[in-house]
Amino acid sequence: MDLDLRLVRYFVTVADELHFGRAAAKLFISQPALSKQIRKLEADVGGALLVRDSRHVALTRRGDRFLQLARQLLATADQMLREPAPHHLRIAHIFELDTSRVVADAFHAAHPGIQLVQSQMDSARQLTALLNDHLDVAIVRVTSALKAAHPAGWQHALLRLEPFRLVGRPGDPRRASASVHERPLEVFADAPGSALYNVHGRYLSSLEQHTGLALRWLGNPGTFDTCHAAVARATGSAYLLEFDSYARRYADLGVPTHRPQELQPVYPWSLAWREGAEPEAVQAFLAIAHETAGRRHWLHPDRAGGAPLWAPPEDLAVAGVTESAVTEAERQNRDDAPTRHP
Repeated sequence: MDLDLRLVRYFVTVADELHFGRAAAKLFISQPALSKQIRKLEADVGGALLVRDSRHVALTRRGDRFLQLARQLLATADQMLREPAPHHLRIAHIFELDTSRVVADAFHAAHPGIQLVQSQMDSARQLTALLNDHLDVAIVRVTSALKAAHPAGWQHALLRLEPFRLVGRPGDPRRASASVHERPLEVFADAPGSALYNVHGRYLSSLEQHTGLALRWLGNPGTFDTCHAAVARATGSAYLLEFDSYARRYADLGVPTHRPQELQPVYPWSLAWREGAEPEAVQAFLAIAHETAGRRHWLHPDRAGGAPLWAPPEDLAVAGVTESAVTEAERQNRDDAPTRHP
């Protein structure tokens, strides 16, 4: 019998969380699928590793011993795969959002001899992968919770304040801006209480608390095409609060998009890299990222009139952000990039 390392990783995640819902969310699979895979692993090894009921998950005595060996096995496997070939750089993307992809395209154009090894991970998984030397650079949302969970071993620098836009319905009149109070606001995100509630959801919860608006949580359909299909068949009047990355794609398909009038929510994306000596490929990627941010005015997003920028206060990268702070951050990014990351 060959042991499936994928199933072993699933088991370790469940053992760490002691909760199938949270483990499934971390692994980006459904809870029933995860339960099925754990049962397959238990069948492969010939015994129960976990005991579970509707409320609790615990390790059996055999499961406890298996967990220790599983960690050793995965550490060995990771070590074997850790070192990329020369002239490789490992990065990850978050769904179909474009910040990391725009930088990756610019990096490839400037350094075609360095191969990008690309994955898809959320912010928390990217940082864990970075600290475990499975990624070379990450582009993530830095929060106080993320810093508390990983207080050392990495550095970060603000890269982009990505604005949110109001996406209307097909056939709506085209306007540059619209009020957030004009229609109900919908979001493609998993609501609080869901097993898949994540860092994006917590951002939106902070926005609800700040504005007093009650968002309509529509779940996360996944790809842009699925989201667009949901908007196209929607009934009733509403605005979809959406990342600029996606809003531009809606606009390209003829769906009107608007800047919010009362405030401009921005999602802070930061570069993250490991502390210590920076390989030349990492230095080059950071330099290209800073240059791209300056050229695209990523730290000074377009907004309606005098609408103030807003981000949750727990976002360390933009805590207490003001117009002068954004301008200063943009200047430092522009001035420091050539010398810090040649």
